[in-house]
Amino acid sequence: MKVKTFIFGFLATNCYVVNSDKDALIIDPGFENDKEFDQIKEYINENSLKINLIINTHGHSDHISGNYVLQKKYNCPIGIHINDLPLLGNLAKDWKILTLNEGDFLNIGNEVLEIIFTPGHTKGGISLVGEKIVFTGDTLFSKGIGRMDFPGGSKEDMQKSLVKLIDLPEDYVVFSGHGASSTIGEEKRSNPFLISLK
Repeated sequence: MKVKTFIFGFLATNCYVVNSDKDALIIDPGFENDKEFDQIKEYINENSLKINLIINTHGHSDHISGNYVLQKKYNCPIGIHINDLPLLGNLAKDWKILTLNEGDFLNIGNEVLEIIFTPGHTKGGISLVGEKIVFTGDTLFSKGIGRMDFPGGSKEDMQKSLVKLIDLPEDYVVFSGHGASSTIGEEKRSNPFLISLK
């Protein structure tokens, strides 16, 4: 599975184009203008990728702002947990929506991503687990975790979600919603929010 990272917007949101062979999906398209969109489009064209799905790890604006443009361009569904569906707003009524739930599997070429439900930052946060990788949205960052003081945030839910993530093998690479990539092992050893869960 190949992962290409783009960093977009004022909040430096990580957007990922993930592919196996020519089949691809886009995770958290937080771009804000045509120049940023062109970066994704050029990469897709250069690699002759077919975009089958757009995934929102949660419904905050800095992770979904490119939904409309991408859905219109590639005519593919937008995947999101049903709890965060209201955060997409009125435009979503005209979109193809795929609700993603704990235990769902997404096929990308000959590889698979599993959905795990990781609320805490929002009511409908999800993470995606592949072979030795996990996309954590705004649940887990390098040396940090997502804020819980926004509407829909929950400290109790966040702790349960973090327990799920630290149960993954230590060599799994963590691709988060903001900041640098890490590994589960590095976070278990150095992330104060995970150390406190041991």
